[in-house]
Amino acid sequence: MQNYFLQIESDGNLQSSLTGGIWNLVDKINPLQMPHDTFVTDLAIIMILAGIVTLAFFKIRQPLIIGYLFAGMLIGPLSPLWTSFLSENGNNANTGTVGLLSDIAALNVFAEIGVILLLFVIGIEFPFAKIRSIGKVAIGVGTLGLFLTLGIVFYACTSMGLAFMDSLFLAAALSISSTAIIVKVLEESGKIKKESSILVLGILIVEDVIAVILIASLESIALVGNVSIEGIIAVVVVATILIVGTFTVGIRTIPKLVDRVASAENREILLLAILGVCFGYALLANIVGLSVAIGAFLAGVLIAESKSAEVSKILSSPIKDMFVAIFFVSVGALMDVSQLENYIFVAIALIAVALSMKLGGNLLGNFIFRQERGKSLRSAFTLAAPRGEFSIVIIKVGVDAGVVSAFLFPLIGIITIITAIITPFLVKAGDKIIPKLLRK
Repeated sequence: MQNYFLQIESDGNLQSSLTGGIWNLVDKINPLQMPHDTFVTDLAIIMILAGIVTLAFFKIRQPLIIGYLFAGMLIGPLSPLWTSFLSENGNNANTGTVGLLSDIAALNVFAEIGVILLLFVIGIEFPFAKIRSIGKVAIGVGTLGLFLTLGIVFYACTSMGLAFMDSLFLAAALSISSTAIIVKVLEESGKIKKESSILVLGILIVEDVIAVILIASLESIALVGNVSIEGIIAVVVVATILIVGTFTVGIRTIPKLVDRVASAENREILLLAILGVCFGYALLANIVGLSVAIGAFLAGVLIAESKSAEVSKILSSPIKDMFVAIFFVSVGALMDVSQLENYIFVAIALIAVALSMKLGGNLLGNFIFRQERGKSLRSAFTLAAPRGEFSIVIIKVGVDAGVVSAFLFPLIGIITIITAIITPFLVKAGDKIIPKLLRK
């Protein structure tokens, strides 16, 4: 330090050196110039800005999920708010960074953890008796609503002049409702334990299984140009074995083991045990080719059969909330909102078709299975709008295989954002409209 000042004095440029030092310091603490080469930096940016944005949405009494998505859109690598500004400072794709974030891929890992924990905690709310009560109805309504939507959306896409493969992948993507978004909306609105929500959750689980089959089929089409019947049969058989095994062998063993761990009266040990069950089941589902969300939900159902189910939910919920927040922020961050003007009209048209068919398909299915009118309407309104995690995965499969147009990814991103924003308001609208319809 002494030598430093001696050097300054010898140069006779004390004032200019101090000025330069101050500006160097400012540059170093400028968040736009901070090193973006670690995930810690990215996570700090996400949590700080997401916290500020979601607090603002909470103050104006809007669903937090919209705040998460909006925060992601603001800080995402494709946000026009940053791309034009940061490029002037040399912070662009050529330097290995993406806007304010250095590595968006790392977020996907935490996003997947968020989905696993979300479905696990929800599974704790639904013991086996509740699931069994809606099994056949969920399968029937879910299958009918999904494939009716798929067929009509495919026809609409071809009518709009889209190529066959573009239409096929888009139709598949828009036929599946987002489990993560719907469950989060039901949680925030305090409706997760209602009878209609139990039916909704059953339908979502059925759709997730069908989504896995669709992805396998579309991958086969993309690679060899035809559908592998053997692959579809294999997925169905594996899913059946896992579910039946859970409700026969698993339900007789896992709850007892959890209760034995709980008898130690140590919350840390219990937390580790239930998270082990959660991620162990998610891993098992992934190994056999199914969705990790299905495995996590089944793990939650098993925990629900234990005597310590409520304590388990309390222990795991804070961890779930953190990772779920990262999931929705990362979804928002991955969306190329700069392309909005190019695809907005196509997106709105497809949303209108998919929403109408999903609503109508679920109502038809509930009518066929003679469900109570109020429950049918509420489940249909809840399932109608949101598209999310599986929709993005399906389109990504097509883009990665090179069989669909590249513009489908930003298009499905725009649709995901719009439908996620619509969903809470559609559920609220249903609360006002449904009582009037029931009085008629």
